[in-house]
Amino acid sequence: MLYEDLLKKLARALDREGIEYLVMGGQAVLVHGEPRLTRDVDITLGLIPEDLNRILRIAEDIGLMVLVNDPEKFTNETWVLPLQDPQTGIRVDFIFSASEFERQAMKRALSIDIKGTPVRFASAEDLVIQKIFSGRPRDIEDVRGILIKKIRQLDIDYIRETLKKFDETLSTDRFSQEFEELLKGQEK
Repeated sequence: MLYEDLLKKLARALDREGIEYLVMGGQAVLVHGEPRLTRDVDITLGLIPEDLNRILRIAEDIGLMVLVNDPEKFTNETWVLPLQDPQTGIRVDFIFSASEFERQAMKRALSIDIKGTPVRFASAEDLVIQKIFSGRPRDIEDVRGILIKKIRQLDIDYIRETLKKFDETLSTDRFSQEFEELLKGQEK
């Protein structure tokens, strides 16, 4: 309930300001994968750090507290603005974005009704790609959960093509290999 109310408040504020966004991370995993405990909300924005003041105004309007002393410096260095909802203690990370992948993911977002408010979540495919790219053990477990729940509905070719582009850009084959290994694990 706490997360739903916060997601609803965030979606309304971002929509009101005409800001493209996408719920990623643990909240998106709850939509597409296996249930798990998550203590934050990750929102990817169609903005760059130079747009920070727009987000600071939204944060102030909806009562979010900035968690860093120098938000401009921190956001310019990390492309993340960490906030907290003082009423619930839930952390909200606004992630600034300019990558082709994230722009594409925003176009592919799913609008999910949360208590009468449409909230834009990453598609299962884009969440899998993002989690494999991140590559932390928790992320790989999340991908396994998504595959267990949605393997038959996933656009596997889209995931493969996108991961291959990441591999080519970074001169590796790590992302494609990781995904293929996870797929093989589902065949057993």
